[in-house]
Amino acid sequence: MSEVSAERPDWQRECPRKFWDPGRRLLRAIRKYQALDSEKTGFFGMIYKKYWVLSHRFWSVVTGAEIDLSCRIGGGLLIPHPNGIVIHPNVVIGPNCLIFQQVTIGSAGTEAKVPEVGGHVDIGAGAKILGRVKIGDHCRIGANAVVLKDVEQGDTVVGIPARSVKDKEN
Repeated sequence: MSEVSAERPDWQRECPRKFWDPGRRLLRAIRKYQALDSEKTGFFGMIYKKYWVLSHRFWSVVTGAEIDLSCRIGGGLLIPHPNGIVIHPNVVIGPNCLIFQQVTIGSAGTEAKVPEVGGHVDIGAGAKILGRVKIGDHCRIGANAVVLKDVEQGDTVVGIPARSVKDKEN
């Protein structure tokens, strides 16, 4: 079994498999918009950007997800059930992550401090990652966990507030 890379994105994970693939379609709209936004485009480029903004809005409404067009998300993100996902615009997410439904990744309170998520991190349904925390590569965040402190590389955290599974074994 080959391990998923935390550095090199697997872009095949994001390719829509069928027409009604809301999570992947939403990501595609974000990626296409960001590609056009990063280069100088003429008249047709502006029209394409508007198309991808409309596509993003459509798929955002369909999924109920709030993922900004300017998010810094590494390639290979999987959102199999994108309903209710909220990601702060300043959050940095590494490549090949997996995010389930109802996940919130954002600031804590009025502070502008946001999380930094490493590569190949699996985030369970309903988890909340709040404030200036760093999630290491190859981590797993349990369903409904509330992460308020840094998570070491390769660690698994569960609970409210989130604690390492290693800590529970000791």
